[in-house]
Amino acid sequence: MTFKASAFRLVATLACASAATLAHAQDTKVAVGISGWTGFAPLTLAKEAGLFKKHGLDVTIKKIPQKDRHLALASGDIQCAATTVETWVVWNANGVAGTQIFQMDKSYGADGLVVKPGINKISDLKGKTLAASAPGTAPYFGAAWILKKNGMSIKDVKVLTLEPQPVANAFLAGTDGIDAGMTYEPYLSSVRAKPEAGKIIATTLDYPMVMDTFGCTPKFLADNPKAAKGLADAYFDALDLIKADPKKSYEIMGADVKQSGEAFENSQKFLRWQDRAANQKFFASEHPQFTKEAADLLLEVGIIKQIPDLTKLADTRFLN
Repeated sequence: MTFKASAFRLVATLACASAATLAHAQDTKVAVGISGWTGFAPLTLAKEAGLFKKHGLDVTIKKIPQKDRHLALASGDIQCAATTVETWVVWNANGVAGTQIFQMDKSYGADGLVVKPGINKISDLKGKTLAASAPGTAPYFGAAWILKKNGMSIKDVKVLTLEPQPVANAFLAGTDGIDAGMTYEPYLSSVRAKPEAGKIIATTLDYPMVMDTFGCTPKFLADNPKAAKGLADAYFDALDLIKADPKKSYEIMGADVKQSGEAFENSQKFLRWQDRAANQKFFASEHPQFTKEAADLLLEVGIIKQIPDLTKLADTRFLN
């Protein structure tokens, strides 16, 4: 057995042993809403490797499209969710309270704007059809952000509502009527592999505006501070496990989105998972600055009618 495999099995064994000692106590039940986005995969790893159990948590992970995740949060179907920073602004502005407790990832080219051959610059998109998820989602926000940075508005294009995976599939199939589209990993790599289907004209390397965080309802945090700390610790434990045995970790995370370990490894190269130190730095400076700029844009394009109290959107006490 290799050292890496041993490390992976050791952590899993310790997690199981810890869970056994906690068996007499009731694990805190938590339902978490995510998507198949590569950046969220450490949550899947934490569940499969018993890391949530280690921290006294009984976690159910539910795949819910970003456009519907706030509805599940509001209904109580889930208590926590992973999503982009600006999405928490949208949800809170629309009456669905949520508080971010740790940062999960930053996109470094994992989100992108794909265009048909013949479109060479952002300004060429004026009057064209751009496919993206519904208003209030990260792909829609990303499109609005990129257009604004190029002196344009989302109103300068015709937006076709389409989720990230179907967007990539449409380009691979050569579907007519779609000139551009916002998608992300692992689907963006399928377009990278077939350049004749379309080209990636902009990514988060050019426009760094996709940052994902994990948050919960204020009620859950108030009632379950120990569980909230456990959720954060389990995420950081998962990052340690990825470092200890990347091959096995990639296989587990890839299987959840029907990818091989190798394919998942390739897709994760376009993002950076954020450890505890990176989290503390992020919430101290970048988070409030980006949240303000994002809120202003969301108000400008009409996704929100008023800016919520931005000081209440994060609680960093669980990072220590």
